[in-house]
Amino acid sequence: MTTADLPTTTADGSPVAYAPGTGSAPGAEWWRSAVIYQIYPRSFADSDGDGIGDLTGIRSRLPALASLGIDAVWLSPFMTSPQKDAGYDVADYCDVDPLFGNLGDFDLMTAEAHRLGIRIIVDLVPNHSSDAHEWFQAALASPDDSPERARYLFRDGKGPDGTEPPNNWQSVFGGPAWTRTTDADGTPGQWYLHIFDSSQPDFDWTNGEVRAMFRDVLRFWLDRGVDGFRVDVAHGMIKADGLPDYTPPAEGGSMGGAGGVLEPGMSDDETETPGAPYWGQDGVHDIFRDWHEVLAAYDGDRVLCAEAWVDPLSKMALWVRPDEMQQAFNFPYLETPWAAAPLRAVIDESIAAFDSVGAPSTWVLSNHDVVRHASRLALSSDNPQGFGIGPKTPGKPDPVTGLARARAASMLMLALPGGAYLYQGEELGLPEAIDLPDDARQDPTWFRTNGERYGRDGCRVPIPWESASPAFGFSPTGASWLPQPEGWADLARDAQDGVPGTTLELYRTALRIRREHMLGLGRIEWVDGLPADVLGIVTGDVVVFANTGTSDVAVPDAYLDTEVLLASGPFDGTVLPGDTTVWFRLA
Repeated sequence: MTTADLPTTTADGSPVAYAPGTGSAPGAEWWRSAVIYQIYPRSFADSDGDGIGDLTGIRSRLPALASLGIDAVWLSPFMTSPQKDAGYDVADYCDVDPLFGNLGDFDLMTAEAHRLGIRIIVDLVPNHSSDAHEWFQAALASPDDSPERARYLFRDGKGPDGTEPPNNWQSVFGGPAWTRTTDADGTPGQWYLHIFDSSQPDFDWTNGEVRAMFRDVLRFWLDRGVDGFRVDVAHGMIKADGLPDYTPPAEGGSMGGAGGVLEPGMSDDETETPGAPYWGQDGVHDIFRDWHEVLAAYDGDRVLCAEAWVDPLSKMALWVRPDEMQQAFNFPYLETPWAAAPLRAVIDESIAAFDSVGAPSTWVLSNHDVVRHASRLALSSDNPQGFGIGPKTPGKPDPVTGLARARAASMLMLALPGGAYLYQGEELGLPEAIDLPDDARQDPTWFRTNGERYGRDGCRVPIPWESASPAFGFSPTGASWLPQPEGWADLARDAQDGVPGTTLELYRTALRIRREHMLGLGRIEWVDGLPADVLGIVTGDVVVFANTGTSDVAVPDAYLDTEVLLASGPFDGTVLPGDTTVWFRLA
C-alpha cells in the first residue's frame, strides 16, 4: 500500500486532513502545527484478551481519537522484539511482533487511520538493537575484529587479562554500560557497549552497513504508507572518539541534557561544562541529513521527530535545521516547573531557538518515559527523569492539585505556536499509577537499580475506556499486563464522554478551538503588567491567561467583557483562580 491508494474523504464525503500524494509549500507543512497523539501499543487497547494491547485494538479505537480532534498518532515500538524493554529492543526492524499482530494488521490500521484523516508516525530505535537481532548473534559467533563485530561497539577490556570494562560509562538503567562476552572455548572475551540494558547492544554508526540497513528500514515503512518516524535516542548513535571516561552529574536526568566531568582531555573552555561523550555528538547530524533525503523522495510531507535530550535549546534546534529533521521534542519545556517566570523564559527561548533555523517548536508535557504531568506538576520533591515515583517516593503529589495544574498546563501548551504531542490517557486526566506492587513492575530500571528507582511503569499502565467493563474496557477478558488502579473507573472515557467539565471534553474543545483559530500557526505577544504568578499571551484573536499561583487574581479590566472560549477550571468571568488557564476571544 502507498499513500496514493488512500482516500481523501471520509465515509460521509467530508474531506480528510490527510492529503496523499501531495506536498506542501515550505512553511505550510502539516506537521508545523499538528497535534500528535502518542499510542503506547501494549497499553492502549487489547483485542484478543491476552492483557497486552495490539494493532487490531488500536484500529478499533481510532474513531475515538478522530472525535478528539488529533492530526496524527505516533506508535511506540511494535516491531519484533523479545520485549525486555517493552519493544525498545528490536530484533527485526521490518516485521510486527506477534504480540501485536502482523503486517496485515498494520496495513489495515494504517488504512483506517488515513480514512479518518489521521496520519501514522512509527517509532524507530536506531541507537541499539536487541541482543536477539541476527546481526548481534552473528557478532557473538564471530572472532574479534571481524566485519560482524564491526557493526556494534566491541572493545577489549582494561587491566590484567581485560577484566575491567573499556571505560567507566554507566547504563541509563543503572549499572555498568559494558558486558563481557564469553568466547566459544568458554574463556572471557571482549566487552560490548550498551548505553541501556545489556540486552540492547549499541550499533557502531561509523559502519557503512549499519547506515545502509537503516535506509532500507525507512523505505520499508514508507512504502507501507507511514507519514514519518519518531527517532528514539536521536542524540545518541555517535560516540566520542576514543570513548573517554565520563562521570555524569549526580542530579542529572538519565537521558542527558546536562554536563558532567569528562576525563581525560576535558574541555579547556570553563564557561561550558562538557556533555556526555555518548550524547549529542556532531556526527549524528550527518545521519539525519541522509535520512532527510530518503523521506524527501516520497510524496507528501513526511516527518522525522527527534527524541533529543540536549541543552541548551539552541543546541536542540540543530536537529531541525532545514536539511535534517522536522521536529524535536521540547524536553526543557516538559521539565519546566508550573511557575510563570520559568515558563515565560522557556517559551521565549524555545521560539527564538527554533525560529533561528526555520522550524516550529514541538511542545510536550507527558510521554511513556516521564511521570505523567497530572502527578509530576504537583510533586514537592526533586524527581529526575527516569527515576519514576512509587509508594516510598518523598513529596508524593496531591491528586486534586495535580489534575488542576495538568489541565491548566495543557491549555497553555495547546495555545502555543508549533506542534504539540499528547500522551495517551492525558486527555482523561490520568495520574501516575503510584501504588503498583513490586512484583508487578517490569521496567529494567527497577531491576538494574535493585528497586532504588521505580522507573517508568507508572505512566505505562493500560488506559481505561469503559468504567463498568473488565479491565475498564482495555481487554475483553479483564487481563492487564500492569494492574490498573481501582479509582480509574471514574476517569474512564465513557464516564467523561459528553459530560461538560470533564478533562476529555476540555481537550476536545481545546483542540477544536485551536484548529478553528489556527493557534498552532500563530505568533505570540506577551501581556505585560500582570501579577508575578500570571502569564498572559495574545495569539491571533485569542488571549490566554494562566495563573500558576494558588491565589485568585482579578482579570484585567480590558478583558472583563470579552467572550470566554474555554477555562481549565471553574471561572466566573472576573476572577482567575489559582492553577487555572482561560482562553478569551478578542473582539
